[in-house]
Amino acid sequence: MALTVGVIGPEDLVDRVVAVGGETGAARLRALPYRHEDETPDVVREAGPRVDALLFTGVVPYTIAAGAGLVDRPAMYVPYSGATLLRALVELLRLGHDVSRISIDTLGRADVTETLVEARLPTDHVRVLPYRPGLTSQDLVDFHLAAHDRHGTTVALTCLGSAYHQLEHRLPAVRLAPSRHSIRATLQALVLATTGAHSGDAQVALGIVDLPAADEELAADLAVLGGSLAGLPDGSRLAVTTRGALEKATDQFTRLPFLDGLAARHGSAHVGFGLGRTAAEAEALARRAVNRARSVGPVAGVVCMKDDIDIVIAHDAEGDVRPAAEESTGLLARRAGLNPQTLERLRELVAAEEEPGITAHRVAEHLDVQQRTARRILKRLERAGVAVPVGSRQEGRTGRPPIVYRVRL
Repeated sequence: MALTVGVIGPEDLVDRVVAVGGETGAARLRALPYRHEDETPDVVREAGPRVDALLFTGVVPYTIAAGAGLVDRPAMYVPYSGATLLRALVELLRLGHDVSRISIDTLGRADVTETLVEARLPTDHVRVLPYRPGLTSQDLVDFHLAAHDRHGTTVALTCLGSAYHQLEHRLPAVRLAPSRHSIRATLQALVLATTGAHSGDAQVALGIVDLPAADEELAADLAVLGGSLAGLPDGSRLAVTTRGALEKATDQFTRLPFLDGLAARHGSAHVGFGLGRTAAEAEALARRAVNRARSVGPVAGVVCMKDDIDIVIAHDAEGDVRPAAEESTGLLARRAGLNPQTLERLRELVAAEEEPGITAHRVAEHLDVQQRTARRILKRLERAGVAVPVGSRQEGRTGRPPIVYRVRL
């Protein structure tokens, strides 16, 4: 039975999301428009049990609903960073505007900077007002007017329709609207998350594939992920899947089965996957991952998770992904997201242990860190493929016996 997704936002954006999302056939979309963002709580309440999930046209209505305690089912919002912002910048350039002096509201400062840097645009004179609960449309208007008067910004980019209607007659203004790719990717992620809402495997996984040229075989290569593939404005490709499918296809994040093929066809290939609870979070991590992959070498894959966990899957000149057991300390440290010195000290600990295997307690003692930090280190080694839980050991203490890991360094 198809899922029903309620689409919440201003009427024109709701119509756009329903039209674009309806093309995918991923779910039944029910339009739930409002006239002003302040009506968001009433619209969500009226949706009631008629919808299985909530798709907001932007972060503002999502934040309002979350603040009112009304996000009681899977919910996501369409992000306006990345492709949406890039599309607006291209249009402004086409019309002859100076995009080096703009003011932008609602988006995060890091997202704006990353998009501008990727487009090779200057950021020194760009003013940003990130959205936070409690900001009103008048606050956004005042921000743009002040940026124009005090800092000489030439164009105001706003994500809020009510702010745009106040600005359009006072200075050049553009209202950001979600791109088609952002709508499709978010809807696909929401459907996947809703279908398996009670499973950790349903965590959203978005991947960015950066190649020097088009590749007609890429869709077939990524079919192992069981997701969908879409184009990004910068020419790279976006893969949408779930954590469970990605873990299975990559043998617990230890190899990328299609990386050697990409390397053979292009010589240079960078793949970055981000795992998050929302499409926006996963996309931000995917961008971080692909940037990290570029810094590793001509061919590399990276999986980025929360808590600054980056798993690097490098590629050697022979065309094979290196097994973790054969990696240098530096490469293994990058794969596990650890400092090389930490890895060397762990190697000393493993060699010095009389009994096989180590525990978080022993790691904490040896590295002089807290227990939760030691557990996180062992989890990173496990994801990197060099640590395996093999049992438990009492260690002379009361309570639940700690897990013993066999570590191969």
